Amino acid sequence: MTDVQNDKLDDEDFDTILSKDIEFTGTLECDKPYLIRGRVTGEIHALDLLVVDEGAEVQANITGKRVIISGSVTGNVDAIGRVEITASGKLVGNVTAPEVFMETGCFFNGACTMTKDNAAE
Repeated sequence: MTDVQNDKLDDEDFDTILSKDIEFTGTLECDKPYLIRGRVTGEIHALDLLVVDEGAEVQANITGKRVIISGSVTGNVDAIGRVEITASGKLVGNVTAPEVFMETGCFFNGACTMTKDNAAE
């Protein structure tokens, strides 16, 4: 495990923010940076950065470009870029990505598959 290599992100860095008092059920599709602070159940397809903030609860399979988990995720995560789990993050599910960073103190229960980074070709 290592320290997560993410930049400091502010609310202004996100096109959409799902606030703490919102619960969403269904398929969530986003093509710009998206921040989840509430609860999501279903599926998430993110073409850009997806952040599950501390205190957020997600029960969904996630496909995306770059995924940062600081809250709780139950489901599989499949990224074409990288997946980062911070010290406060919890992932129960499998992760597939070219790069996976896990900060000391995070919780991860699942299988990790490191894929070849096709962008480097």
